[in-house]
Amino acid sequence: MKCHIVPKALVLIGILLAPILSVAETLASTAVASSFFALVESKPIKELWLNPGFYSYHFNKNKGLDNNNFGLGGDYRYSTVSAVTLGVLHNSDKHISHYMGWYWQPLGVGQVRLGAVIGAINGYPKMQNGAWFIALIPGASFEYKNVGVNMLFTPGYKDRLYGAISLQLKLRVF
Repeated sequence: MKCHIVPKALVLIGILLAPILSVAETLASTAVASSFFALVESKPIKELWLNPGFYSYHFNKNKGLDNNNFGLGGDYRYSTVSAVTLGVLHNSDKHISHYMGWYWQPLGVGQVRLGAVIGAINGYPKMQNGAWFIALIPGASFEYKNVGVNMLFTPGYKDRLYGAISLQLKLRVF
């Protein structure tokens, strides 16, 4: 696998989006939760988490997809319910993908945060010919001290993207 560096423009976009997303988070905090789920109180924090990519379990076993989606990524958690993310990885179609997005996880079940990430990703040849596209992916996160895991539930889309459950281990660097 070739070593790719996340373009500086993606980092700049992530930094610029953080204040805008914080306002969106505040406006959306009026969501109603059931008694099983707790509404996570939004508090400012400053945490940087790094990850080595994903391991994915694909539902379509006959497509020859790569489950080992290694790369380098990071999440900057600026609140207890939100984070910005960006990175690069070797995707399931055996191509290089870059991604950036915003996690919003307003619900909790014990120590697990539930929500979704909305973002942009490229590198999938059957989707927009490998160009950037927008994705909304449900997910859960668990963090304990300096270790954590993200679990994403990627839905399939026609014969362009294939459904999977992906796990991403991460380490907090500050």
